[in-house]
Amino acid sequence: MSFPWANEYQPSHPFMKWMDEKLPLPRLVYNSVGSGYPVPRNLNYFWNFGFLALICLVIQIVTGIVMAMHYAANTAVAFDTVEMTVRDVNWGWLMRYAHANGASAFFVVIYIHIFRGFYYGSYKAPREMVWLLGVVIFLLMMATAFMGYVLPWGQMSFWGAKVITGLFSAIPFVGEPLQQWLLGGFAPDNAALNRFFSLHYLLPFVIVGVVILHIWALHIPGSSNPTGVEVKSESDTVPFYPYYIAKDGWAVGAFGFLFCMMLFFFPNALGHPDNYIPANPMSTPAHIVPEWYFWPFYAVLRAFTQDFFFIPAKLMGVLAMFGAILVWFFLPWLDKSPVRSGSYRPTYKKFFWFGLIPAMLVLFYCGGAPAAEPYVMMSQLAALYYFAHFLIILPVVSAIEKPLPLPYSITEAVLGKDEAAQLAPTAR
Repeated sequence: MSFPWANEYQPSHPFMKWMDEKLPLPRLVYNSVGSGYPVPRNLNYFWNFGFLALICLVIQIVTGIVMAMHYAANTAVAFDTVEMTVRDVNWGWLMRYAHANGASAFFVVIYIHIFRGFYYGSYKAPREMVWLLGVVIFLLMMATAFMGYVLPWGQMSFWGAKVITGLFSAIPFVGEPLQQWLLGGFAPDNAALNRFFSLHYLLPFVIVGVVILHIWALHIPGSSNPTGVEVKSESDTVPFYPYYIAKDGWAVGAFGFLFCMMLFFFPNALGHPDNYIPANPMSTPAHIVPEWYFWPFYAVLRAFTQDFFFIPAKLMGVLAMFGAILVWFFLPWLDKSPVRSGSYRPTYKKFFWFGLIPAMLVLFYCGGAPAAEPYVMMSQLAALYYFAHFLIILPVVSAIEKPLPLPYSITEAVLGKDEAAQLAPTAR
């Protein structure tokens, strides 16, 4: 984002001048997170979750590299190497629990980040590419987390891999060969474990690459804001440093406190008890569930229990499960409202808070519940509303609702109406 009032990078030291000419990394940092990057002055704390997501990614990469130093991708010893890391390696317990709970923290932060985008219309022009790259990051996170869940080779790791990869067999003609290609055989074994370990180690660095593109795409139009009104003058912005660096620092401190509380006092609270039992292909757990961050999509998968004419229920469930995420790609074109922020869209706001949010909470709950009544029916109703919200309600509401009057500028939204500012030539 380039504004005429943005501070220009002016190196004074001869070495920094030479560096700026040959490899302008200091200029890049200054223009990205320094005083050279103007940011809307009215960002609330929901905008801190993007930075927190970056912190979570760093935690996952650092702890994952350390864990990989002591892990052996072999079904005979994989479970034991994880336990050995926790019990015998210096600070191994910290790395293991930080990595496992860091994945949960990462998804908490990302889910809040995504739903902030839903509410404030962050997917609308001119930020469509920022949104699309964000959805790609989420899909890569899902793939990475699934493969990482298999690596401890406990009961839930083995059976989760068997169930999830078995979904590919529902695809006509190519399903069975595709499943065998993914596993390297007919069932999860050494070949599958090696493949999952290799991809689990690789994909976080792919995520880093897409995150760089995501940030780059964000800096072209600049950050969105709670009003949805674009920047009009210098008074609408403040430099990223020191204002939002300080605000992000406070958020990191609060996040670190909660994360350490989880890490030191409840490190196993989010782990399934069966995954602390070595994998046994001859003993099926009573209730096979993925990690909690997959639950809403797992509930959508299980919501389909009857064949529809010639389409098997399993295939419809697989298509709906992937469609529940892929529909996000089309939000910039499904939502035709000229107003971005849900704060100024009274009808949309009701459907968001009393429709979409409860539907997602029901899907989260039912995804971790047994595949029995009343949970299946609850999943079906919640999944029906979920897809109706994006494919029917959102386009219709955006076409017929009457939004509230928008403030003239971000400054007006923060400080109140200023007639002089509206009439000033620079503000037109």
